Amino acid sequence: MTNEPSPLDPAEKVDLWRQRFFEAQAAAEEFILAEYGDDGLAAWIQANSRITADLLQSQRPAGVSATDHFMIRLHRQLQLYDSAVTSEPEPSGIVLRNADCGILRYRKRAARAGVVLTFSSPCPYCQQLNTAIAARYVEPEVTVSCEQAGDGCTWRAESPNSPGQGEDGPAGSPHRGRTGA
Repeated sequence: MTNEPSPLDPAEKVDLWRQRFFEAQAAAEEFILAEYGDDGLAAWIQANSRITADLLQSQRPAGVSATDHFMIRLHRQLQLYDSAVTSEPEPSGIVLRNADCGILRYRKRAARAGVVLTFSSPCPYCQQLNTAIAARYVEPEVTVSCEQAGDGCTWRAESPNSPGQGEDGPAGSPHRGRTGA
């Protein structure tokens, strides 16, 4: 090639990776729905959740609970798309507030640019996938849930044995389940 393109700056690289991931995800969803319908999509979510939970287990840092690791991963995933996301501990566990979802914003921008989207909203898919990952990965006593709120959502990881409520007493992380790998 005689006219080499100029190197990408970091922001351009991020945008390109987002675009490529989006394209691959959309192609997989479209194929699965066309070939296997809603049952295929449910099977895809279960396979994806199993694979992701296994990867998270192998990647979990020593001393970090599976619940904390899951919530950190979810927080970072949302940050990749510049979501307005915060995490905060509460007496029953941890709450992740996604006030303005960058994934939803990115998809809306793609639709305005003429990209045909598989789903009218990514939210049900995201919620089903991430709750399925959590069900396979976080400590058994922890419940992970999500509530949609406008262009964002609130994720909660709650335990009935939260500090001050269980037999373990008031000390430590709100997620005292298995730690280490």
